[in-house]
Amino acid sequence: MSEELRGRASGRVQRERNPGVTDIAQELGRYGPETCEEMSAEQARVWCARLARSRRENFSVISALVPPGKRDDFAALYAFCRWADDLGDEMGSPERSLELLAWWRRELEACFAGEPRHPVFRALRPTITRFDLPIRPFDDLIRAFEMDQRQSRWQTWDELLGSCRLSADPVGRLVLMVLGEPRDAAHFEPSDRICTALQLTNHWQDVRRDLLERGRIYIPRELTDAVPDFEARLASTARHGYAPDRDFLAAFRSVLRVCVDRTWSMWEAGEPLQQRVAPAHRPLIWLFSAGGRHVLRKVEETGLETCIERSRLSRVSKALLVARAWWMARSSRRGAHSDRKGGGASEPVTPATARVGA
Repeated sequence: MSEELRGRASGRVQRERNPGVTDIAQELGRYGPETCEEMSAEQARVWCARLARSRRENFSVISALVPPGKRDDFAALYAFCRWADDLGDEMGSPERSLELLAWWRRELEACFAGEPRHPVFRALRPTITRFDLPIRPFDDLIRAFEMDQRQSRWQTWDELLGSCRLSADPVGRLVLMVLGEPRDAAHFEPSDRICTALQLTNHWQDVRRDLLERGRIYIPRELTDAVPDFEARLASTARHGYAPDRDFLAAFRSVLRVCVDRTWSMWEAGEPLQQRVAPAHRPLIWLFSAGGRHVLRKVEETGLETCIERSRLSRVSKALLVARAWWMARSSRRGAHSDRKGGGASEPVTPATARVGA
């Protein structure tokens, strides 16, 4: 991307936060490379749970679908990802982010060596031990955030998918491992498709925001080369809220149409996972998938014009998704109870019934 666009992006306000959430720059003064206040593992897990509940990603709703005995483990995973993400995107410069991500990797390695120091890793250590988690998914996530500091455009679709394999797929694998699902291709491969589809959906939803706040364009260059002066025209559209000429919006919609269609194929490739996981875990997996699919449908319904405005789910849509997931969870528990008493099981959720908005 041009230095001009990088310069504009660097001056933009960083990610929105809820009021009262402590800025990570302040947290680094207490839990950073130079100074790190001590916590017990129990205190650290409480700290991570509080962090998870304080952010915008509706963690408390999701965690309610997680088996109660594993909610602290999910909070620790979330805290690791949240801190890594913020170290990558909230530090003000790529150089500072790379410095802190290198420190985060050293903290990760110390955790796996049995010597956790930072509260996130003090909380994560029992989870790593309990579920015999490997270091690679965590390291891959750090590598993804490092890549974002060095790269602002992706040349090809395959290159973009490669970045998703680092930034998205490890999260799904870690979730499955903590849930106790089999660690095999039958589970990991469709999980990877779902996580990649969710990452891509976020990219297409956030075209304007990614450019203005991060200086990044995730639409591969091979899809935009045929559009004259694509970057400058996209920047003008994002900045002003309208296209600089009569042709650009139609060209942008055509390019994004290709991206969205390929993403739908990824969602479909992930459908088999729903039936392969344990019935008790299906509502959680369904909610992850259904939320993303709803967003992608919203991108389509709003005319594929996310260079002007971000497509959002309404509160009603979110509430309906959560309500359906809760109903699925209750049905699963009733079915398991009936099986124990010798009755019939509830109707399973199939890929067809789980599919939302497709």
